[in-house]
Amino acid sequence: MILLRFIRILKTRFTKVLVPLLILSSGLISCQSYQQFQYIAEEFEIPSAVYRFDYTSTWQAVLQVMNSYDLEVKDQVAGLVKTRWKDNTLELNFADSFGTNDSVKAAKFKLIVNIVKGFRSGKEVAKVTVFKRQLVENDFLQGFKVIPTDGIMEKTILYRIERVLAINAKLKAIDDQKAKEAQANF
Repeated sequence: MILLRFIRILKTRFTKVLVPLLILSSGLISCQSYQQFQYIAEEFEIPSAVYRFDYTSTWQAVLQVMNSYDLEVKDQVAGLVKTRWKDNTLELNFADSFGTNDSVKAAKFKLIVNIVKGFRSGKEVAKVTVFKRQLVENDFLQGFKVIPTDGIMEKTILYRIERVLAINAKLKAIDDQKAKEAQANF
């Protein structure tokens, strides 16, 4: 009986001390593990935008914007536009000229644009995703390694697609208005 009472007292004091310690340590471990894998979450956040235009007009806008790049693949059925590797060593060295990093020996990037047809509120929409793969070579012994992108180029391309779609919609509205006026005057 005394032994049982002693175990109960020990158990309550043990839980009063142990439970807060366990909660505190699990909280610290979870924060630490998130910081270790935070870069993975940021890296897989691919810039994308949903446009309230049909697939065909969005495809044409994407081609119009991507026309300045050397395209390797243009597949409208698959909704894929892929560029060839483009050398951007000078741009990276210039952008980092005031930084602490050494200049890079070689750098190149490739853009992959996906267009997907969808529906929102019964109306056709198109989702465009832009992915930039950046490779950097610091010395010839190391070879090329993938570095994360800053996302500026991807967001710029998405903005340009949005502007092309808006301009095309405005031009179409003007043409429709002119056709209505011509029909009314006839």
